[in-house]
Amino acid sequence: MTTIMNDTLSKRRLKMWIRFLGVARSAEGQMREFLRVTHRTTLPRFDVLAALHRRREAVTMSELGRLLLVSNGNVTAVVDRLELDGLAKRTTSNSDRRTIYVALTNKGLKQFEVLAVDHEREINALFRNLAGDELESLMQLLKCMGKMGKGERA
Repeated sequence: MTTIMNDTLSKRRLKMWIRFLGVARSAEGQMREFLRVTHRTTLPRFDVLAALHRRREAVTMSELGRLLLVSNGNVTAVVDRLELDGLAKRTTSNSDRRTIYVALTNKGLKQFEVLAVDHEREINALFRNLAGDELESLMQLLKCMGKMGKGERA
């Protein structure tokens, strides 16, 4: 009996995973399109701007990669473009010439603040069908799932 129940639970978890990925991919695709069409930018570029905005101070390229959960190579390509556009600035560490810091310029700060308002508005529209209590339930479930990813079991 337990094996049958576990198999059923296992199948339900698999279905949940597939639905979870579908929703996440669909939302991400819509946000990519929104940023491309409305702001002529990309999601990775937005993510780098957001990470730098949250920090408000220069961070190393390695730290930025860790914050974004991407490789240093991916971060470098995005920061290259941001720097060319005058939105970010790199500086070399005084103590170790191999360490490069990156921070938003004033122009980058202003542009991100405009992007952030539109981004929030679009996310709100994307998930408009979720009521307040549903959002709270979903947030609790996602919090639980996040803990499980760190070795804990629900």
